[in-house]
Amino acid sequence: MDMTLPRNAAGQLMSLDGEPLAVQLKRQQRLKTVRALLLIAPLAVFLLAVFILPIAGLLKRAVDNPEVVGTLPHTVVALQDWNGKAVPGETAFAALARDLERAHADKTVAQAAKRLNMEIAGSRSLLTRTARHMPLDPAAGPLKTQFVDIDERWNDPAIWHAIARNGSSYTPYYLLASLDMRVGDSGQVERMSADESAYLSIFGRTLWMGVVITSLCILLGYPIAYWLANLPTRKANLLMIVVLLPFWTSVLVRVAAWIVLLQSEGLVNSGLMALGLINEPLQLAFNRVGVYVAMVHILLPFVILPVYSVMKSIPPTYLRAAVSLGSHPIGAFWRVYFPQTLPGIAAGGLLAFIISIGYYITPALLGSPNDQMVSYYVAFYTNNTINWGMAAALGGLLLLATMALYAVYSKLVGANRLSLG
Repeated sequence: MDMTLPRNAAGQLMSLDGEPLAVQLKRQQRLKTVRALLLIAPLAVFLLAVFILPIAGLLKRAVDNPEVVGTLPHTVVALQDWNGKAVPGETAFAALARDLERAHADKTVAQAAKRLNMEIAGSRSLLTRTARHMPLDPAAGPLKTQFVDIDERWNDPAIWHAIARNGSSYTPYYLLASLDMRVGDSGQVERMSADESAYLSIFGRTLWMGVVITSLCILLGYPIAYWLANLPTRKANLLMIVVLLPFWTSVLVRVAAWIVLLQSEGLVNSGLMALGLINEPLQLAFNRVGVYVAMVHILLPFVILPVYSVMKSIPPTYLRAAVSLGSHPIGAFWRVYFPQTLPGIAAGGLLAFIISIGYYITPALLGSPNDQMVSYYVAFYTNNTINWGMAAALGGLLLLATMALYAVYSKLVGANRLSLG
């Protein structure tokens, strides 16, 4: 029976219903694509609603600056042509009087006052005190003189520079402050003085603590994973329950348990003193040692599981073959076995590092003020001072560092796969 498909005049294969076969195949492919998109549409909408949009909204707050331009719009316009060398003229004072009168009536002075107070201490009291004297009487003399009589700081160009710098709805202030920089009166970006700088050292501390914690997790987790991978399946499964046990306990409970163990009169110091190893209690809690111990305990399973998974996929015959060919067992391990476990080490290390630099509870409870990481200050600005701009800027820079690290990891792992291939 001849099953050859017919062809049309152009030489195209035709289906049995007389339609070009290529057109029919493309339509079927489009239908499959549409069905696949419809299947993932609920997940895509969910991720967009609860993940992407909130993060985008938070990052927007890092550059959002509506307070001053919304409260003092006429003043901002009047300062556009200001040379910045001396106190502006009557036009700017008239615009400021108009804006403060309206803001006082609308009860919005506090918004601009709070924003300007971030740059110049005392701006809050300056604006609120001046707003209470509004409206001014133009017949009583120059407005500049009346403003200076209310508060002499209106004769200082610094406050006017602060208002002019905030003349846009978007500002680099929070991002620059997170990097210990600012925009000076000349409009140029400059580094803050040593007394005002803090965040670069906090970021450095965060990254360093993440490296130490990740290194300790790898050093402790690798031999445990190797031991589990070479045990009989039944014993390995039983011991794996011990590895997973921390996941079944609240982080807060685990930190509280470490406080009990590591404090001056805790079980660790009591045991060491009972054995005669120390004469006085060691300071193990409320410092960096306690933070390292508790966080390694929390993050160790995140390293063990990826490394164990990779090790289980490596045939044990590779090592035996290397030894049978004359290699020393230790040399065979480092040359044959260890390189194959690097993807698991990289995955576990990356996971532990990313989680560690974003941790808040453990350093806050077990660390000293000098052991707090970036996440502590994000929580501080969010919950205590309600400064969403600084919180978003610090969180955004931490997110950027995490994404950069993941990009480097992906590139290295991809290059490693290509070299192995």
